[in-house]
Amino acid sequence: MPLHKLNLEQFEEYFTRINEELYKVFDSRVPLVEEVGQYAVFSSGKRLRPLIFVLCCELCDYSGKDVYQFSTIFEYIHVASLLHDDVLDNAATRRKRPSANQVWGNQAAVLEGDFLFAKALSVAVRADNIPFLTKLTETAVRMTEGQILELAHVNDWQLTKAQYMEIITAKTASLISGACACGAILSEAPSHVETALTQFGLNIGIAFQLIDDLLDYTASEAEFGKPVGKDLREGKVTLPLIHTLSQLAPQETERLMERCAHAGPEDADVETMIRLVRANGALDRTWEEARAFVTGAVDYLDVFPDSPIKRNLQNLGRYIIERRY
Repeated sequence: MPLHKLNLEQFEEYFTRINEELYKVFDSRVPLVEEVGQYAVFSSGKRLRPLIFVLCCELCDYSGKDVYQFSTIFEYIHVASLLHDDVLDNAATRRKRPSANQVWGNQAAVLEGDFLFAKALSVAVRADNIPFLTKLTETAVRMTEGQILELAHVNDWQLTKAQYMEIITAKTASLISGACACGAILSEAPSHVETALTQFGLNIGIAFQLIDDLLDYTASEAEFGKPVGKDLREGKVTLPLIHTLSQLAPQETERLMERCAHAGPEDADVETMIRLVRANGALDRTWEEARAFVTGAVDYLDVFPDSPIKRNLQNLGRYIIERRY
């Protein structure tokens, strides 16, 4: 089925209900928890993970009134990972404003991430569903493995495409896939349906990260909410750069590596690499690969009859590959 351009404004009612539930987490006796948490959670996030969870529940005919409460689990885990990630990367901005670690310091940001993750688990146990909890814990383990694997390959200019795909599948796609799978589990859907939604989420998640890595070379800081070339400055080798390096002579790669593969490369070196990536077709190749993953994701929804909910999930894929931030 063809994908049609999607305007996320049509999900405004979903987002409103998700946000209402997200506000309920801040019931701590510690004022700083609420201050940092609201800053991190309510900073123009897309809410794609809780939205996809709710849509998967609806697709599987789940009728429980607690679906929005459970949807917050995936946003809390996501924001917790961003708080920790910004500390690891010493990030200055997040979602078009100073990152929480810049405002309150690394210690507060790490502890707030821990708080949000603990809150996610406290919401999850209310489901009283062991398979649901098992999938969540497996997802959290895999996310952490992906982040550690990424850390192990900082400034690794020999990183292969296969290694890169392993990193982003664990670091990013596993949470989106877990949200889809949990929708099926909570709905007590058949195993083949859970498998289909798991794979749908995995493919969508990979496409999402591919576009994120592409935007690091193409979007403006005003659009993207963080500096262009951020990955290069942090020593992260992503697919556009992998494609670019594969087309260079070994001596050229070595020369660039000597200039860039160290802590804090100069702005001029970053700009040189951005120009190289933009000039050799690497961005088009990355976009085509993202599109292929979205097409593959849509195919996994063939187990469901046509419906408005199914079409919404299909078209979310189009949003992912057309987004500019």
